[in-house]
Amino acid sequence: MADAKREVLYFEEGGAQHTDATLECALSALGDRGLTYLVVASGGDTVVKAVDMLERTRMSGAQVVGVTLQQGTWPKYGEPNWDKLATARKKGAKILTCTHALMGTVESAIREQFGGMPPVELIAHTLYTFSQGTKVVVEITMSAVDAGLVPPGHDVVAVAGSGGGA
Repeated sequence: MADAKREVLYFEEGGAQHTDATLECALSALGDRGLTYLVVASGGDTVVKAVDMLERTRMSGAQVVGVTLQQGTWPKYGEPNWDKLATARKKGAKILTCTHALMGTVESAIREQFGGMPPVELIAHTLYTFSQGTKVVVEITMSAVDAGLVPPGHDVVAVAGSGGGA
C-alpha cells in the first residue's frame, strides 16, 4: 500500500449508539482500500446494519461476514437474535457461530479446571490490553478464515465493540 494519511475516530465510551458511525468508517475503509470483506462481531443488530449500509453504498462485490458469540457464552451474554441473523443472511451476509479462536477453546477449559495460562490465552490477553475490540477483531477474522468464509491472505476490515453494538 502506498503512503496514506488516515483519520481516527475515538469514542469516550463504548455502546450501540456508535454502531452507525463505526460502520460508516469501516465501509469507507473498505471502499478506499478496494477490499472485499467486512467481518463484524454481531449477535444480529450490527450485521443487519452492515448489510443495509453496504447495500446503500452500492459497493459491488463486497461481502459481509457476521461472527456471533459461541454457544458456551450464551448463558452469560445472551443468545444471538436468530431472526436478525436470518434477515442478514437473506440480504447476502454470511453468518458464523463457532468456537472462538483465542478464548473459549479446549485450552481455556483446561485452564478453568486446572489453572495455568495457555499460550493462546496469553495472546488474547495481550491483545485485550489494547482494547476488548482489538482482541475480538483478530479473533473473528481468524474464525472467518478458518471457516472458509474469507480466503487466507486477504486483507479485511473487521469491526467489534464493547457495551453492545460496534
